[in-house]
Amino acid sequence: MNDYTAIIGKKGKIAIISLIVIVFLTGFIKLSRKNITFQHENEITEYKTFSNTVDEFLKEKEISIKKGGYINYSLNDKLEDDMHIVVKDPKRYNILVGEELKEKLVSPHTKVKDILKNLNINLDENDYTEPSLDSTVKPNDTIKVFKVKEVVETKEVDIPYETVFKDNKEMDKGSSKVIQAGSKGKKTQKIKTTFINDKVTNTEIVKEEILQNPTTELKERGTRQLVATSRGSTNFKSSVVMTATAYDNSFESTGKNPGDRYHGMTASGTRARVGAVAVDPRVIPLGTRLYIESLDHTPDYGYATAEDTGGAIKGNKIDLFFNTKSEVYNFGRRKVKVYILN
Repeated sequence: MNDYTAIIGKKGKIAIISLIVIVFLTGFIKLSRKNITFQHENEITEYKTFSNTVDEFLKEKEISIKKGGYINYSLNDKLEDDMHIVVKDPKRYNILVGEELKEKLVSPHTKVKDILKNLNINLDENDYTEPSLDSTVKPNDTIKVFKVKEVVETKEVDIPYETVFKDNKEMDKGSSKVIQAGSKGKKTQKIKTTFINDKVTNTEIVKEEILQNPTTELKERGTRQLVATSRGSTNFKSSVVMTATAYDNSFESTGKNPGDRYHGMTASGTRARVGAVAVDPRVIPLGTRLYIESLDHTPDYGYATAEDTGGAIKGNKIDLFFNTKSEVYNFGRRKVKVYILN
């Protein structure tokens, strides 16, 4: 009985030990085996492996990574249970940075911001891309990078002054005089200029500071529409100061001798005479009634009609007819005030 118990005891111990070994080995195997999710581009495969590192796993499954490709772990990283390994193949893209086109650059990524980061193409704060950074692109697509630069400069500019008019009924209409001179002010402006790919796209004033205010100009302007003549007061539309010269019917003035065709005739076809004056028709139309006032205290030329023209009479110039050479010589050249009569 004792011998039998001893035999059973030995067998039981052996069985227990064997069971323990089996349980241990089973647990060890389970602990050593790892479940791996492998993703190649958009294709996902589940693997079980006893490999210890990422590199061993790839070699075991005969998975190769192309030059320029991407893997989300280092090859020497320890393989862990439930690890998700991602491998991406290299893809070609065209990148337009400003005006420079970089063709067939290789990156494994498909999102714009990842592609640019991978290719070491850095964006400044205001730079942007087309498509946007969060967009997904396809191989051989073109990504445009817009380089934005802002330049701020300060410059000093004039502030124009305002002119205020005060009516003066003692002055002729169309005339004016300054009673307080105006002066320009000064201000500084901060101007921001935006360049996109070295081309100006926008300019704006971001700040102004007044250095000196302008001074308002005060002027009196005439409202009187009567000119005092030898025949009394006469209404006029407007007046203008002009440079006056003189001419007569001589060859020196007209280039024609008595007997020549049109000698002694005006451009209007009238007889040249005192009171017929030559003008620039663009300034004073032919046929306009005038009054010529002297500005040097000599007698006024008086009433006149714009009937003639002359090659040298351009702009604010007027040529007054006299009967004799001596009158022409004595008159010379002087300033007169020409009234345009109603």
